[in-house]
Amino acid sequence: MKIKLRRSKILEIIRKKERATVEELAELLNISRETIRRDLTDLANLDKIKKVHGGAVLPQVFGEGSFQQRMSENALSKAKIAQAAAKLFTAGETLFIDTGSTTQYFAQELSEISGLTIVTNSTWIARTVAGSTSTNQVFLLGGEFRADNSQTIGAMVTSQIRSFRAHHVVLTIGALDWRTGAMDFDIEEAQIARAMIEQSQTITLLTDSSKFNKLASFEVCSLEKIDRIICDTKPPEKLYKALKKANVEIIIAQ
Repeated sequence: MKIKLRRSKILEIIRKKERATVEELAELLNISRETIRRDLTDLANLDKIKKVHGGAVLPQVFGEGSFQQRMSENALSKAKIAQAAAKLFTAGETLFIDTGSTTQYFAQELSEISGLTIVTNSTWIARTVAGSTSTNQVFLLGGEFRADNSQTIGAMVTSQIRSFRAHHVVLTIGALDWRTGAMDFDIEEAQIARAMIEQSQTITLLTDSSKFNKLASFEVCSLEKIDRIICDTKPPEKLYKALKKANVEIIIAQ
């Protein structure tokens, strides 16, 4: 089994179970314990997992409280969405990435791609991409710092966003419905997303099915502005038809 595929399977097991032992991984994948230990060390160095005595768990660097809980919810679906999304971007492109649970999984996948320019308000995403062995260039937007989800917010952030032009913006959202489009529960995060959209050529949304046909307080953008959505299941029929009518590409992660 090739290294990348093997490590992907290890990650999938840990995300599904939230914790796995070396012995368990070795048995499930029919691989030696020594190989599993080496893989866990390398994955831990990339912040994809956290090593503990006898095995590994999901990393705790994502934040505390409610944000940490969001990271563990639908973890396997979010990881699959992130893997599918990472295949869409190539060297030489500039990406805005906002703070969110799914974009943090996305950042882990981008850490294996080289030649990108990343602009983000997430300190965790910046550190993950910049700290990898790739040659990506990373710009961290400065502003008021929120420790709970490791992001910067406020007028300073939106002002700095206008200094960049990007090929793509990659966003997570709080809700998506057929009438309003993409929405968020936090006004600061919605404003940052809208500023990133204004400076980008294409808009990509990463969302799991829990966001479909939900409402949030603050509008991010209409369906007509979205270029593609990457999700874990087909959207409900009414939303699906509205997305198609708006010429949104729908990619279902496998």
